[in-house]
Amino acid sequence: MRRRAFITGIAGTELSAAEREFIAAEQPWGFILFKRNIDNPSQVAALNSELRSIVGDVDAPVLIDQEGGRVQRFAPPNWPVYPPGALFGRLYDIDSALGLTAARLSARLIADDLLKVGVTVDCLPLADVPVAGADAVIGDRAYGTEPGKVAAIARAVTDGLEQGGILPVLKHIPGHGRATADTHYSLPVVDTPEDELNRTDFAAFQPLADLPMAMTAHVVFSAVDAAHPATTSATMIERVIRGFVGFQGLLMSDDVSMNALAGSIAERTRAAFAAGCDVVLHCNGKLDEMRQVAGETPELSGKALERARRALAARKSPLAFDRTAARAELDALIGRLGTGA
Repeated sequence: MRRRAFITGIAGTELSAAEREFIAAEQPWGFILFKRNIDNPSQVAALNSELRSIVGDVDAPVLIDQEGGRVQRFAPPNWPVYPPGALFGRLYDIDSALGLTAARLSARLIADDLLKVGVTVDCLPLADVPVAGADAVIGDRAYGTEPGKVAAIARAVTDGLEQGGILPVLKHIPGHGRATADTHYSLPVVDTPEDELNRTDFAAFQPLADLPMAMTAHVVFSAVDAAHPATTSATMIERVIRGFVGFQGLLMSDDVSMNALAGSIAERTRAAFAAGCDVVLHCNGKLDEMRQVAGETPELSGKALERARRALAARKSPLAFDRTAARAELDALIGRLGTGA
């Protein structure tokens, strides 16, 4: 059976009969996990195995947002804590090599956690460049406020994930850093001139355009398209994401259940595909909404299918890894912030 161009969440730690029936019938391309889906490592591993068995694909991608800091779906007591992205930026300011090493080590450790339970995709790195006065939804998740520094740290994070056998998702393309609202609740509008965006927000994504997957920003950039957020803007996707940034990988929407988007779930889904998203992401696990997404989602085909296949083919076998030594090195680097050296 051909796979459909959407990624779905689920409601809890185990699949209901209705969810099994839905997944078997609709054949989503992938799945995404949240804290509500997580109890312990063996449970997560069994859940991921079942999801893949239903669609008949051992390589079906399972995604998670595991950044460190405020955004950790896997958390104590079964998983360790990781630092927020801003910490790597602080180390980078002391010595760029230290910041890049810490970013790579943290991502490599996260990759080890994910791979052990069957998660194969992390929605990381961020290339968002925050500015003063922006909403705190990005905040210390960001690596810095200068695009070159942000891109360098994002590349180190990417390297760590890939060395651990995990695929990265670049977010939130082409930039969430200027947003003055949390897109979970409302739609941010950025009125910055396009030439300034090109030098700052958009520029941070350019060195990362080779990543296999990216997630859109539910943000309006009025200088480019005053009527639509990037997720549902053909102009933003063609001119900025595919054009100026040069990203040619698999483009997925951010969560279409977020309130930044207008209209019904079905209308949001149609709009994202019409704008040029390859895959739609739906996260909240509400089955009635999942059915609306599936009802508007085509089978993966054409360029979207090519990009999906290319993205999965980019996944690498994990390299040899001494977890204890890596964690000790990361902790030592973090400790240097306390001494100022």
